[in-house]
Amino acid sequence: MQRWVFAFIAGFLAVIFFHQPLLGLLHAYGVVPFAPFSIAATVPLQVPAWLSACFWGGIWGVLMVAALRWQGGSPVPWLKGLLFGGIALTTVALLVVFPLKGMGFDSAQLPGRFLIGFLLNGAWGVGSLIFIRTLQGR
Repeated sequence: MQRWVFAFIAGFLAVIFFHQPLLGLLHAYGVVPFAPFSIAATVPLQVPAWLSACFWGGIWGVLMVAALRWQGGSPVPWLKGLLFGGIALTTVALLVVFPLKGMGFDSAQLPGRFLIGFLLNGAWGVGSLIFIRTLQGR
């Protein structure tokens, strides 16, 4: 049980300390049109978007630990986090979340959106594993 709680906390914190700061950099350089830490209300609970992202980051943290069977002793855990976050989260965002939110795009935009998603979600994955390793101890 403690392992799952740590995984949730790690994923939650990774949004705050890795995903959103990178989003801020991408926004500052004009790569993405939206700023980090948005307080725009989300549907259906009307919580700020950044808090919703943190919650889902926690859920994904649990899923990542379950999928990777995290043991804490892997020699290259950051690579697993980078690939899991970059590929799994970005694919789900593009194929499930964006259509549900009515955020359509044409196929010409797919490579760029995937690259931006890979960077943001890969940063989240690396951050999650750093926090998991910290919370669990070495």
